[in-house]
Amino acid sequence: MSVRDASGMPLSSDRADVPLRTASVGKVLLLLTVASQVGDGSLSVDEVLRRKPVDAVADSGLWWQLSVDELPMGDVARLVGSVSDNLATNVLLRKVGLEAVAGTAAYLGLERTALHDKVRDVRGPGDAATLSTGTAEELSLLMLRLASGTAMGAEADSLVRQWLSANVDLSMVGAAFVERLGMDPLAHLEGPVRFFNKTGTDAGVRADVGAASLGDRTVAWAAIANWSTENEALMAEAMAGMRRIGQEIVDLLSP
Repeated sequence: MSVRDASGMPLSSDRADVPLRTASVGKVLLLLTVASQVGDGSLSVDEVLRRKPVDAVADSGLWWQLSVDELPMGDVARLVGSVSDNLATNVLLRKVGLEAVAGTAAYLGLERTALHDKVRDVRGPGDAATLSTGTAEELSLLMLRLASGTAMGAEADSLVRQWLSANVDLSMVGAAFVERLGMDPLAHLEGPVRFFNKTGTDAGVRADVGAASLGDRTVAWAAIANWSTENEALMAEAMAGMRRIGQEIVDLLSP
């Protein structure tokens, strides 16, 4: 876990340098790659992307349940940001390539945070062992840079913040913002509290990274929990810990 203020100063840290599985959190690197290429003109949010059988995957998201086969790229990215859409993730990743996402991570100076693969219903022996990994230290700093427009540039970062601000998963750190500050759970970019986050959920994994601003205060965080899938009772403990971190962040933001 790592929590930082606007200066980058760590406010709270616990095993922040340990690489852990982060599930869908790695999709942030994909969104940053897409937004950067939109910013330099090599991609357009209006370009229509078509889902193909090679992209097929179920679980989180909406597109796999919809009848439409084509969507503008901006809407595909918005699906990833809002509902962590797995099918939309695979369509975007096929468009830009995993190598470009790795290039984004290198540009950002990330040494232990990466998106390793597309989303798969089943991971075989020849596939990457997990979708993404990262450290809380690197991810909290990335969230702070994203909040300040110093990650991939002001235009690209603003686009990613818009996509992530629609995230509907406030079950972890974000729960405190709804309960304590009355934040609208479906509208985080405007209003007294400016909030964006990306969560990751898998067997034995819960992760929440993001940043929030209230008045002139900004706090960024990365909270990651991994546990043995043989002891799923630990999930309740992990979720309670995530919500405690959210409470601490709200206290840091509140006057």
